[in-house]
Amino acid sequence: MCFKNLPIAFDEQGNAYLKEDVANPYEYKVVDLGVEQDKLKSLMEKNGFIRSVDYDPVTRVAGALAFHSVVDLQEKKVLSTNSMATLFRGYEIILKGRDPRDAAYISSRACGVCGGVHATTSALAIEMALGIKPPPLGIVMRNILLAIEYLYDHPLHLFLLSGPDYSEELVAATNPELIAKAKGRKAKNKAVHGYDTILDIMKDLNPLKGKLYLEALSMTRVAREAYVQIGGKYPHPQSVVPGGISVTVTISTLNEVYSRLIKFFDYGQKTTGIWDDIFDFFYEEDERYQQCGVRPATMADTGVWDRPDSYDGTFENCDKWGNDRWSTPGILVDGEVVTTNLSELNAGLEEFVEHSYYEKWDGQTYKTDAKGIPLSPNHPWNKETIPKPGKQSWRDRYSWDTCPTWDRMPMEAGAYSRMYLTAKAQRAPKSQFLENTGHSMIINVPKYNLPEAQLEWKIPEHWNAFERNRARAYCIPYSAMVAMENWQMAMQLLRNGETAVSTPYEIPKKGRHIGFGAWGAGRGFLTHHLIVENGLIDNYQIITPSTLNAAPRAPWGAPGPYEEAVLNTPILEKYDNPEDYKGIDILRAIRSFDPCMPCTTHIMAKDTDHVVTREVTTCACGIE
Repeated sequence: MCFKNLPIAFDEQGNAYLKEDVANPYEYKVVDLGVEQDKLKSLMEKNGFIRSVDYDPVTRVAGALAFHSVVDLQEKKVLSTNSMATLFRGYEIILKGRDPRDAAYISSRACGVCGGVHATTSALAIEMALGIKPPPLGIVMRNILLAIEYLYDHPLHLFLLSGPDYSEELVAATNPELIAKAKGRKAKNKAVHGYDTILDIMKDLNPLKGKLYLEALSMTRVAREAYVQIGGKYPHPQSVVPGGISVTVTISTLNEVYSRLIKFFDYGQKTTGIWDDIFDFFYEEDERYQQCGVRPATMADTGVWDRPDSYDGTFENCDKWGNDRWSTPGILVDGEVVTTNLSELNAGLEEFVEHSYYEKWDGQTYKTDAKGIPLSPNHPWNKETIPKPGKQSWRDRYSWDTCPTWDRMPMEAGAYSRMYLTAKAQRAPKSQFLENTGHSMIINVPKYNLPEAQLEWKIPEHWNAFERNRARAYCIPYSAMVAMENWQMAMQLLRNGETAVSTPYEIPKKGRHIGFGAWGAGRGFLTHHLIVENGLIDNYQIITPSTLNAAPRAPWGAPGPYEEAVLNTPILEKYDNPEDYKGIDILRAIRSFDPCMPCTTHIMAKDTDHVVTREVTTCACGIE
């Protein structure tokens, strides 16, 4: 049984049903957050004063996220956290009443870096709702587009947005004792990245001028050049449509993609070697770094990269084609796989707004899905987006983000989630370049300038900020090998004369049709839930990875992933006076999630009224 908290059970034949012995099956208790705030107030009064250390803004990009913490600098621990999305964007409302074919173009504007994934997720939702099956080449080309989009996003995160936290400049300012040790520490992976010592790597991680920073910027251009061969433009492609893609694909097109893709073979080896050396160094110097941003490996991922011989877009077969993906969908709870079925992943989703600036909706249009699995009144197909601006209050509502959960548990999302699930579940079909062992993923990288190599990402003992970033590095060769395998498929399809890239379709003018798109952004989990009625969009709900990660408290008080990770983070930074505190450990914890919005972090520091302004998060929106 995959559900432990929702009132859903399965009979011996595997059919789901709503438990009959539960009076109010979807009822939940709302915890008064004022109790915690009263305790903090008492602490302030007891100690004389607690003053704020504000990080404003938290990011290096555009968006709107704030983060509020209470930190005891004497005990060096975090006492309380609140994650706040501070801007209402309203794409779900904008899409209502429109032609479904508009959804791909409008929803892609939800992000300035990962617009392509939103366009594809929208197309998948329409394909499920209307019964559209793309031809093999259309499926394969969408896979290549996605992998290339990741090859843009991963270097950006690792070297431009999160990487500077481990640079010589920032380490010297926050933990100067590590610099002398880094100078004398030999790099284990010099053969692939060329650096003699850890300090040499740290120097080239320095923002704006370090060689690794500048090289990553160059590699994002290489990925963009490959992407536009198919997508037409980036970041908002015009070629992704329900039923496939809308451009002609030739061998010349694929050759242009290949000439850029192969550059990531060596770059993937180099990147994994660099971050293995950096993170191993931090652990060896102070094992407490393993607690930075730590939380249970409780994660959700929708899986990506469809098999052309399996994907038909239907809800009826979604468990089959979902499990056939190169990246396995599913749920992890405390590091264990609970399900890999898209239907169960979908059925367990709920969104709560008790601590968000929205009104609770009434009614429950869908009590079950097409397979008969019970759906909560809080499921995205039943949800309505009703904005309700109000005063910010840590006791009540404090975010424009909702609180999505699966089986009443907050879920983390990330590029690493798809790697973790795929490696652990061992459900993905056999691959030429990838092997999943149950405890690791083995990636066979072909020769380019460097010799061919077998890389192995291992599931870590502790799930923390450093391991999120380490896994993100291994996502570069992972994505490159999926792209390579799909490139080979595309070449064979063209040789066989299978040149069709899309399936014609019409929007039905009558009736109600529902579907959901399950795909993935560079940051992980992404779904679009769609209801089409009489030819127009009646309801549209988007759950992004940052919706999951930046979630405010659940109604019953459970913290969102950002909030929990920061709560568990020890303060290891060195400072003589509270006024010198910069908050690097908290910033590393937040940035490891690659938040897709600029954040403002407000840290209340005991025994200081010092205000520090720092940039914190990531995402490429507006970086150029």
